[in-house]
Amino acid sequence: MKPSFDDLALFIHIARLRSLAAAADSLKLPAATVTRRLKRLEQAFGYQLIRRSARHFSLTGEGEACYQTYAGLIDELEQVTQRLNRDSREMSGQLRVSAPTNLAAGFLRPMWTAFMKAYPDVRLELMLSNRTEDMLEQRIDIALRIGPQPDSGLYQKRLGRVCTRMVASPEYLREAGEPVELEQLQDHRIAVFKPLSCWTLQHAPTGRSLSMHPTPSALMDDLSLVTQFACDGLGITLLPDNEIQRPLKDGQLKIVLPEWSGPRREIFAVWPDGRLLNARARCLRDFMEEYIGRQPVFQRETG
Repeated sequence: MKPSFDDLALFIHIARLRSLAAAADSLKLPAATVTRRLKRLEQAFGYQLIRRSARHFSLTGEGEACYQTYAGLIDELEQVTQRLNRDSREMSGQLRVSAPTNLAAGFLRPMWTAFMKAYPDVRLELMLSNRTEDMLEQRIDIALRIGPQPDSGLYQKRLGRVCTRMVASPEYLREAGEPVELEQLQDHRIAVFKPLSCWTLQHAPTGRSLSMHPTPSALMDDLSLVTQFACDGLGITLLPDNEIQRPLKDGQLKIVLPEWSGPRREIFAVWPDGRLLNARARCLRDFMEEYIGRQPVFQRETG
């Protein structure tokens, strides 16, 4: 028989209060239950933990060793349990969230509004940056990031994925000519989004894939600026579907070489290892997963 956590916790309370009766009163348990569970714990260990009589209470050598070994662990586990119970009842207070500027302030902007309307007592602190922030240093509860995180100190959950396409403005294609073969890209001006500087392309009809590093006429780390460059007729670029959805609909952009598509960009919720995901952060993670899952653009496969 293995000792149970509950019985160990009870023993720690008894040892600290130096009385079975006081422990029973503190934990609101019948005295007989405390006695029975202590006996069960001693049987599980195979030795006596407490010497007790009407006037005397002391730990045995084994009891003292047991107390020193488990007291700190029991304290930590009880604190975790109390925090989880408290958080499960609290959907209020501060929530610090980090997210990439273009995605959070662009296609996902309605998501934040919907979350705040659903949980008006949560005080959302949204930190937008295209840099990867140190979550522990910045005390960030949860972050939205593009691509799996190599840092083993982060928990992560994939929320969705989005395909990338080559696009250009109709005006640019009329002036420069529309490529019909992939090799013709070298004759064109290319605007490159820095995180997508390597174009890993797949040909839908054949499944053929290749990687290329186009020579950029413009290299930028801001996605909205790359999109604007393309809309302004400054060349061909590779952009995610969520970024080009509106310009395509409005006729500002046109898909180039439609049989070819770029790499899928995966969207992850991440949070630090060792930090409990509080109720607010868990709620936002689930809310983001549900919201993103309802957007067809984030689930579309290549091709």
